[in-house]
Amino acid sequence: MNTDLSAEELAFQAEVTDFLANEFPADIRNKTNNGYELEKEDHVRWQKILADKGWAAVNWPVEHGGTGWSSTQKYIFSNECAKVGAPAVMAFGISMVAPVIYTYGNEEQKERFLPDILASNVWWCQGYSEPNAGSDLASLRTTGVRDGDEYVVNGTKTWTTLGQHADWIFCLVRTGAAEEKNQASISFLLIDMKTPGIKVSPIYLLDGTPEVNEVHFDNVRVPVENLIGEEGKGWTYAKVLLTHERTGIAGVANSKIRLSKIKAKAAETCDGGPMLSENPMWQQKVADIEIELLALEYTDLRTLAAVSTGKAPGPESSILKIKGTEIQQAIDELNVEMAGYYGLPFVREQFVADYEEIKIGPEQAANSSPRYFNNRKATIYGGSNEIQTNIICKAVLGL
Repeated sequence: MNTDLSAEELAFQAEVTDFLANEFPADIRNKTNNGYELEKEDHVRWQKILADKGWAAVNWPVEHGGTGWSSTQKYIFSNECAKVGAPAVMAFGISMVAPVIYTYGNEEQKERFLPDILASNVWWCQGYSEPNAGSDLASLRTTGVRDGDEYVVNGTKTWTTLGQHADWIFCLVRTGAAEEKNQASISFLLIDMKTPGIKVSPIYLLDGTPEVNEVHFDNVRVPVENLIGEEGKGWTYAKVLLTHERTGIAGVANSKIRLSKIKAKAAETCDGGPMLSENPMWQQKVADIEIELLALEYTDLRTLAAVSTGKAPGPESSILKIKGTEIQQAIDELNVEMAGYYGLPFVREQFVADYEEIKIGPEQAANSSPRYFNNRKATIYGGSNEIQTNIICKAVLGL
């Protein structure tokens, strides 16, 4: 792919740069650039700004509110956003459930759900994994039994990221008979989180935060009109959703910016003599990541080009997911190595914007270990990297 930008693309780049300089809120910029935690309100506020500009849903069809951008424009936008620390849109609504709705939903569902997703009026979460069905998702046990014009849903979903904030959840449930093949009895339901019988139980991580949750369904009644597509076709729709999720997980632009910041910081970090950036072993590690990241970037561009023609990402999304998360974790390791002993203490309070006490070590060092440990999950969520390898073997190699 030709990476030289045309005059029109350079003009678009300038427009994006100007927009970010003037419209990206300074307080959110301060949080992202200093490793502080973003609140739900921060995400919603930024996404509404993007929606007002018409830039919230870069991969949606134009008829539903998408940008109509070329793959190069999407590439420019993601890179410029990463440079200033602008967070990506929260994926569950715009990037995950929305493509399922506008691809497989009926007209009433499109009119009912898509505008609020685009405007970030509704916060979505994902109801896939269960206590005994994670990588083997087709073994899920949550049931949706038809009762007149409703489904009665019973079961438990787990690892539901940010479910405590959600207004709606998209769920895979088993609607078919027990003797049916696992995948053939799964359906895709949209469920209002305010429905009686739903209970959200936080799962506290080692850092004390409830980033993920269990969501329990006890005789939850869901209107049949909330079924997407056909009953028993949920597995097909779920696979399409997961390809969009995995493509987004690659995080090429953010990895490029993170690596550039680490390189700059290493040039200022003493390694018991010369600067860390002059250490040959350090240089080798950085070079290895840069090579892998460049290859990933071109694979990502090819995928963006395919998506721009209206296609869903194929098995290349699994390649992006594997390599993208491995690179993210390699960058995490570099950051911890550079932080040294400053990465050992954990003072949770210093990761919020209004912390006024003296911080432990440089800004980048303070959250190096928490980020490293939290991001070990990256090779698991969205379908573990081992499962992605199986998909590649089957879909690409024919094994």
